[in-house]
Amino acid sequence: MVGDALMGIVQKIKNMLWKGAAVVGATNSLSRIVDDSRISMSAAEYDRIVKDFKYYANRYDKVSYIDAENVRRYRPFNSVNLTKRAAQRIASIVFNEQCEISFDNDEVGEYLNDVLSANDFKNQFEMNLEKGVVAGGFAMRPYVGTDGTIKIAWVRADQFFPLQSNTNSISEAAISSRTVVSEHDRNVYYTLLEFHEWKNNKYVVTNELYRSETADIVGNQVPIATLYPDMEPQAIFDAGGMIKPLFSYFRMPGANNISLESPLGIGIVDNSKTALDNLNLTHDSFMWEIRNGKRKIAVPEELMKFDKHTHRPMFDTDTDVYVKMIGDAISIQDMTNDIRVQQFTDSMNAWLREFEANIGMAPGTFSYDPHNGMQTATAVVSENSMTYQTRSSILTNVTAAIEQLCVSILELSMASKLFPNGESPFTLPNDFDLNDIGIHVKYDDGVTVDKDKQMEEDLKNVVAGVLSKTTFLQRNYGLSEDDAREELAKIQAEQPDADTIGGQQNTELGGGDGD
Repeated sequence: MVGDALMGIVQKIKNMLWKGAAVVGATNSLSRIVDDSRISMSAAEYDRIVKDFKYYANRYDKVSYIDAENVRRYRPFNSVNLTKRAAQRIASIVFNEQCEISFDNDEVGEYLNDVLSANDFKNQFEMNLEKGVVAGGFAMRPYVGTDGTIKIAWVRADQFFPLQSNTNSISEAAISSRTVVSEHDRNVYYTLLEFHEWKNNKYVVTNELYRSETADIVGNQVPIATLYPDMEPQAIFDAGGMIKPLFSYFRMPGANNISLESPLGIGIVDNSKTALDNLNLTHDSFMWEIRNGKRKIAVPEELMKFDKHTHRPMFDTDTDVYVKMIGDAISIQDMTNDIRVQQFTDSMNAWLREFEANIGMAPGTFSYDPHNGMQTATAVVSENSMTYQTRSSILTNVTAAIEQLCVSILELSMASKLFPNGESPFTLPNDFDLNDIGIHVKYDDGVTVDKDKQMEEDLKNVVAGVLSKTTFLQRNYGLSEDDAREELAKIQAEQPDADTIGGQQNTELGGGDGD
């Protein structure tokens, strides 16, 4: 107990010393991360991102109303979390676990796929892509774990702060992470800032730790060992063999029309707030009308006057059914109208169509039914649809982000000093070009292509001689080229004279050399 008390006193003295150092300018003190002079982003960009995530989390202020006793009350806002539904839908049609990543160099491909697989990359990418669709982007950063293997850190849009950038890429950035620690029965907030910079032909990663006793400010800089005793304040890499930063940033396609100079992307919320607000307001009004039956009863004012003791009317304060009318000649009147189901449904679907157009989804992707609520369309998406075009644009940026991540992993693997015993886990083949790592990303088109129709069309092309039998098996049965050739060899062995399927001669897949 005495030892703990002594440690507590020592820690308080240290905190006071660091506070004093911050006051005189010996260390940094930040209210917000964007206050750091090295960060080239405005606070407005991150206010926008915070608001995007507020829509994603479905957090809305309560609604106020006047009850029968003329008292203002508050109730929850009954919204539809369309932001979550839309982002999840877009992420699932863009990327899923059926994606295949291959490389021209087998040795490089085996190593990188082992790293990606160990990090559950495909599932994690789809989940983080969903959040990136909402806020405009996210980042991935490889690092060396305590066990000596390469891990992938996933960085949200509100944790990523560009330092230097151009129209094509972000070359320097700060990455933040926050940890809450209980110290002497109170929460203390630590913010770790990791700066990635190019300096004098060196790639420098600087770690800075900030401490605050309130959640809404970053606080004063403290020694990195305060929370991370094994972390070095700075790591310097020889930039001679590096062409990319040790992070990869995925950006949603399209220009940032909110902040024209910003290198950050914008998400599905930023240009759709009005449609989302109108949709949620309509849904809330509909649910409130159902809750009340929207019964309105007008009563004379004198009937609402009671003493404050035993003769007091009992009203449900969760409703606004009763309306007090001034005047003695007014009788009790039921002013109830029928619930406007069709009007509300039509309004909901009108806002949904506007939202679909704003985010680049085909008309009818979402719909509202009063019996089943929000629905997501399962219809096949044609190659000419808006959804298909939006997916193609996003996939271009997804491929670029995955390629940059793989380059960063290879660059990190060359930093032998970061690994146990100073041994690099992988050595690049001779004359391997990091500018062209020979990556191929094949996405599953099952969500946008009718498989039965594709097979039918491919069979016609095989008969016409414009599609090989090997390609047919690869496209329609998911076989590799070697497996497709082996399958064709089996077909030829079983039916040496003619291929028959179902008792009919089949010339599409039989005979020939399998090409």
